[in-house]
Amino acid sequence: MSYVSYALRAAAPRRLPPPWRSPRPFSSATGPTTKKSVPYQKTLKEEGSGSGEPSRPPPPSAEVVVVGGGSLGCQTTYHLAKQGVTSVVLLERDRLTSGTTWHTAGLLWQLRPSDVEVELLAHTRDVVSRELPAETGLHTGWVENGGLFIASNKQRLDEYKRLMSLGKVYGVESYVLTPSQTKDLYPLMNIDDLYGTLYVPKDGTMDPAGTCSTLARAATARGATIIENCPVTGIQVRADDFGVKRVYAVETAHGTIQTPCVVNCAGVWARALGRLAGVHVPLVGMHHAYVVTERIEGIQNMPNVRDHDASVYLRLQGDALSVGGYESNPIFWEEVSEKFAFGLFDLDWDVFMQHIEGAINRVPVLEKTGIKSTVCGPESFTADHKPLMGEAPEVRGFFLGCGFNSAGMMLGGGCGRELAHWIIHGRPEKDMYGYDIRRFHQSLTDNNRWIRERSHESYAKNYSVVFPHDEPLAGRNVRKDPLHEELLRQGCVFQERHGWERPGWFSPRGAAPVLDYDYYGAYGQERHRDYTYNQLLGDEYTFDFPPHHDIIKNECLMCRNALALFDMSYFGKFYLVGPEATKAANWLFTADVSKAPGSTVYTCMLNKRGGVESDLTVSRISPGDPASPLAPTFEGDGYYLAIGGAVAQHNWSHITAVLQDMKLQCKLLDCSEELGMMSIQGPLSRVVLQEVLDTDLSNEAFPFSTHKLVTAAGCTVRAMRLSFVGEMGWELHVPKADCVKVYQAVMQAGARHGITNAGYRAIDSLSIEKGYRHWHADLRPDDTPLEAGLAFTCKLKSGIPFLGREAVEAQKAKGIFRRLVCFTTEEKVPMFGLEAVWRDGKVVGHIRRADFGFAIDKTIAYGYIRDPAGGPVSLDFVKSGSYQLERMGVTYPAQAHTKSPFDPDNKRVKGFY
Repeated sequence: MSYVSYALRAAAPRRLPPPWRSPRPFSSATGPTTKKSVPYQKTLKEEGSGSGEPSRPPPPSAEVVVVGGGSLGCQTTYHLAKQGVTSVVLLERDRLTSGTTWHTAGLLWQLRPSDVEVELLAHTRDVVSRELPAETGLHTGWVENGGLFIASNKQRLDEYKRLMSLGKVYGVESYVLTPSQTKDLYPLMNIDDLYGTLYVPKDGTMDPAGTCSTLARAATARGATIIENCPVTGIQVRADDFGVKRVYAVETAHGTIQTPCVVNCAGVWARALGRLAGVHVPLVGMHHAYVVTERIEGIQNMPNVRDHDASVYLRLQGDALSVGGYESNPIFWEEVSEKFAFGLFDLDWDVFMQHIEGAINRVPVLEKTGIKSTVCGPESFTADHKPLMGEAPEVRGFFLGCGFNSAGMMLGGGCGRELAHWIIHGRPEKDMYGYDIRRFHQSLTDNNRWIRERSHESYAKNYSVVFPHDEPLAGRNVRKDPLHEELLRQGCVFQERHGWERPGWFSPRGAAPVLDYDYYGAYGQERHRDYTYNQLLGDEYTFDFPPHHDIIKNECLMCRNALALFDMSYFGKFYLVGPEATKAANWLFTADVSKAPGSTVYTCMLNKRGGVESDLTVSRISPGDPASPLAPTFEGDGYYLAIGGAVAQHNWSHITAVLQDMKLQCKLLDCSEELGMMSIQGPLSRVVLQEVLDTDLSNEAFPFSTHKLVTAAGCTVRAMRLSFVGEMGWELHVPKADCVKVYQAVMQAGARHGITNAGYRAIDSLSIEKGYRHWHADLRPDDTPLEAGLAFTCKLKSGIPFLGREAVEAQKAKGIFRRLVCFTTEEKVPMFGLEAVWRDGKVVGHIRRADFGFAIDKTIAYGYIRDPAGGPVSLDFVKSGSYQLERMGVTYPAQAHTKSPFDPDNKRVKGFY
């Protein structure tokens, strides 16, 4: 018999192969010999599986073909059938669950640092614990034994308290326990190094075979067709009359199925399936392991344990434990085998050793407990440890439901339902942007170095505390704007968004370059020493005000009192041009943008349900020089679109899909890389820019929300009078070759007026202080303009139709049942979002975004609130309540505002100081 303690002693340090080689599955020669088998009593593996004929012949056609019979494939098929799609076919190359699902640990934790994920997990739990048993009379294998999160320090417990506060919004029962209370709940636990724990009584575990077979039974009862032993060999893609690539058919070893829609739920094999259609699927395969112990006396009915600081979980397995976690040196599965079904790798004890150490420390009895079996199987991992979902940008009708980072069982129900809705209605019901494949720029989804580095870091940091201002170290310096080197020399601390390096804030300590990724010292890589950028990030690992709080304060107040220059070159910059560009603009944009050239309009784009897909500025332009990125030549009408860079791909895909569906004669051109963008903001911006630009900047000559082509430092630039910080200011859109010259001219002119560089940390603070919205924080695809206080962007008084208009009008007639509200607190306490909002003693919502406003010297928070009685949320309802914001279990009195607390009359942007 092998013992956990023996495994620990036997795992001698050994240099692992670098990640760019191709390590084969192997085990330590000195490690204990153990049985490889999953701990489940029942699996769907059968003798001869995958070697025979298909379980039934493929039909000639289908509305939807789902590929992959694991958790996501079964959940998506079930929810498609449940939502009325009867002609849905699920194809599995072997047997259901044979890929990555059959060996999963099957844990379900209800609390995550994301409101959407809490909702997704709740639906999965409901499906496996209630819906499926009621529908089929079968038991899915759900076991509700509770979950226990371990905190060994204050920061970790603070993170858990944040989850507890969010859980109150969704009715998730949870308790913060002292070490002694934890010992009472879990007598076998070592509590000597505990700071506290978070206990969630209704967490539990799922059985993969039981869940997936029950899903299959329920789906087929609703008309779905499930075909096993039917591998996909090809995907036919055809271009329509307008040149748009669309799915046409799925080829299998046993026949072709004509279909307009394929769903890639192939797990670690999803990348290969994507290649059949010309679709990039940015994920990697890795070995992911756990061990199963022999029987442990007294462990029965104990909750599952997640000890994040030790990077280990302990899953109750009857009268034993499964022990696993996330290590810093996972083994990449380089050559993904197409024939790997119900397979496991040999466990590498050197890699797994840290989990054994953590497990023994937490439950000491494990030191003398035998290891019954090892489970090391393939899993797919992504660049941000989030799934890949939605329609692929490359091919219409090709959907992704893969890359679940070993969380496919727990997220499967929620994601399966959203994916089904996405396929049927063109978008999900919830805000799924965090999982949408369009969150990644198209230049990254086939960049193997970027995918590998980021996936490794996300895996290695999966159990790290999620701090508000963290940044990745992997996959950096992929996209640099023209001012990058200039700002780096001046102490710019960069953030990564969409592959871009954008300014975060400016350190007085000097340059802090981002270095090549060192894999945290894994695979024989040498860790960077004296890494200034990493040290600056580490200083900000806190839920208190960060140590650089006063530096950001200075950037903000310089902007408010004098002027600041913001490099916003990472913005997406598109041209919508052509004979039917105005027809497209009228339909796409909520505001009336078909004005005379020289106008600039802030507007939203909506989906059919009235949800906000984007907010952006749209400028009417005249045709220009074919060689100039500032004004292309075109026939018909033209519009210049400026969009936040982190969501540029999402916007591009949304606009492109609308143009394709409407078959409009116009083009969308991307000049994001060809143009830089500087924003000069503050009371002195006019004085300084008047020295640099060759045009009159007075209110009469250059009013707010207009733009002109002008000359700056001998270079032609497009100047726009706009602000995202609530001050008088101008944006300069500059060809990249001229950016440094124009920047230096502005800084030289501003030197005697106290000009400063400022970054996006300052923009975040300044914009929330002014009440400007951030897309995907204050605005999401499940929020409407009326709910968000953006009714002024909607041309409802005109007769011009626009996408989502009917939904907005219907909501206006019915009333608004939730509303975005601004809150401030007198106590200077840091908030970051997810705090619960209490009104008159009842939870009515949670904070989406929060920051500190330096000009008003208060914490500012925005969140959507509801009436617990179910009525509409009027302004009178907002004003009449008594509010508190709950941060980490502590409530703070808060004041609700119906207007921005800073410059509510909007005078400063118009130049009136």
